[in-house]
Amino acid sequence: MARVKKSTSIAIVAVLALAVVAGGLVKMSSGGSSKGGTITYLTHSEAWTHADPNRNYTGQHIAWFGSYMHRTLTAYARAEGAAGSDVVADLATDTGRASNGNKTWEFTLRDGVSFEDGSAITCEDIKYGVSRTFATDVITDGPTYAIGMLDIPSAADGSSVYKGPYTTKDNDTAAYDKAVTCSADNKTITFNLKRAVGDFNYTTTYLSFGPVPKASDKGDAYDMAPVSSGPYKIEKYKAKDEMVLVRNENWDKKSDPIRNAFPDRVVVRFGLAEEVRDQLVLNDSEKNSMSLDAILPTNLPTVFDDAGKPKGNFATRALNVYDPYVTYSAVNVKKLPCLDIRKAIYYARDYAGLIQLGGGAAFGGDPADGVIKPLMGLDYAKVTGLDEFKAGGNAEAAKKYMDAAKKSCPDVYAKATDPKRGIYFDFADTDTNKKAAAIWIDSMKKNAGITMKFNYIEAGSYYAVVLDQTKQGDLSRAGWAPDWANASTVIPELFTENGGFPMSQNWGDPAYKAFKAKSDAALAEPDRKKQGKMWAELNQYVMDQMWVIPGVFSKTQEVWGSGLGGVFFWEPQGSPSFGDIYIK
Repeated sequence: MARVKKSTSIAIVAVLALAVVAGGLVKMSSGGSSKGGTITYLTHSEAWTHADPNRNYTGQHIAWFGSYMHRTLTAYARAEGAAGSDVVADLATDTGRASNGNKTWEFTLRDGVSFEDGSAITCEDIKYGVSRTFATDVITDGPTYAIGMLDIPSAADGSSVYKGPYTTKDNDTAAYDKAVTCSADNKTITFNLKRAVGDFNYTTTYLSFGPVPKASDKGDAYDMAPVSSGPYKIEKYKAKDEMVLVRNENWDKKSDPIRNAFPDRVVVRFGLAEEVRDQLVLNDSEKNSMSLDAILPTNLPTVFDDAGKPKGNFATRALNVYDPYVTYSAVNVKKLPCLDIRKAIYYARDYAGLIQLGGGAAFGGDPADGVIKPLMGLDYAKVTGLDEFKAGGNAEAAKKYMDAAKKSCPDVYAKATDPKRGIYFDFADTDTNKKAAAIWIDSMKKNAGITMKFNYIEAGSYYAVVLDQTKQGDLSRAGWAPDWANASTVIPELFTENGGFPMSQNWGDPAYKAFKAKSDAALAEPDRKKQGKMWAELNQYVMDQMWVIPGVFSKTQEVWGSGLGGVFFWEPQGSPSFGDIYIK
């Protein structure tokens, strides 16, 4: 799931946030779990980063909105462990039918699927929803698989000749209509792809491949009032206040085999102080509550023992697991073009101090050596050339690269070492991150002579800011996980200009163009073992160029109130399966 990490329990990751509270009449469902009541998520963020399905690209947001509001053609199974990564039918009657050597995919809609106003969901609604991905000037921050996969020509500048549904001038709508077609009865949608994609039905698990009614689309404003195709609809949504979901009376369980719709209401309270948020759950003062933000490191010992296992009454309401993410500091190569400086930052960083701040390795994870995690199997190979790494920082190595930078890039060296200028680092505005910043500042100055300054961004707005290359600093904290078990959802997404979360590169650089050509070749390679080696080689190149400062192969912690049942870790989304949570 090539998606950004939603939150962090350690200080070397960027932060988004969320959590829970509840009450109300509860009755038992036929399956033994409860129906009724209110679950309220509590968060430090002032609002959702996005509620628009085309713009959701964090695992937590996809899991939350996909459980409560937005349906897709296919979805991941709601199951624990590896079974949760199985693709199942959602709006479609099956998981898709491939032909033409996996370059043509068909999906037929179920009977009885509808929007919150009762109108039937049709092929045209799916087609329109997908078309919004192409409006990259309006629909920002979401996945761009539709642009990269659909058989639509590129313009001279490399962009698609189709510009989405909002543009009328110089917009090749005929090309889109040829790439995505609807049957005469408006029930079957066909996607014609520019290359073979054997796992395209994983792509259609994304909310950006779900339905949007054209008549309700208000462009950017749709973000605050998206139309529901799931079991709940928005009654209220106000930033810095709350979101309230109530039952969608036009949702039919008979047409939806994967959603349970247990609570009567789902509430999100925004803008809570971090300690207040934690204590509401830790003290169990609101028993039907669940923290979805990272728990503050200072509160970890309350819940877990030194080995990271839940203790006492938390044994049945907390978990500490490896998630699918790799954390890193993204480098804005345009603003920090000096490789020697980038290497100096990597070796000067006090990794051990940052991990300890986050509660230690039991909660943080293991040192990363790139952006591909070892559990990727075929696509992972241990990165070489990082032998000078020391957990506490390596001043000797850092100073060696700084000395080289004086000659190789004197202007960048002057900026990095100037107390009045320095290197700017984007961080989500949290108490833990501010403590982490002090460690970064100290280790950069002591080990490399680098002046590091921090740009704190409101947590809910963090990714919306750093994905804008004109606003992004020299470095930005982030985390990433594959959309499915193929680094095709990692390398191209992070390091090419057509990706959904592209690092800031010099797109005209010959070295970048060579990298892009190799990435495109790997995407098209049908031999999975050969393709895996190609991704591993590209991951090695990324680290040779230090396009990211790797963080950890991370872990995550979840804590919830004693009144909630049905909580389990949903591996493909790296978050709880929200739709399975009920009030006992």
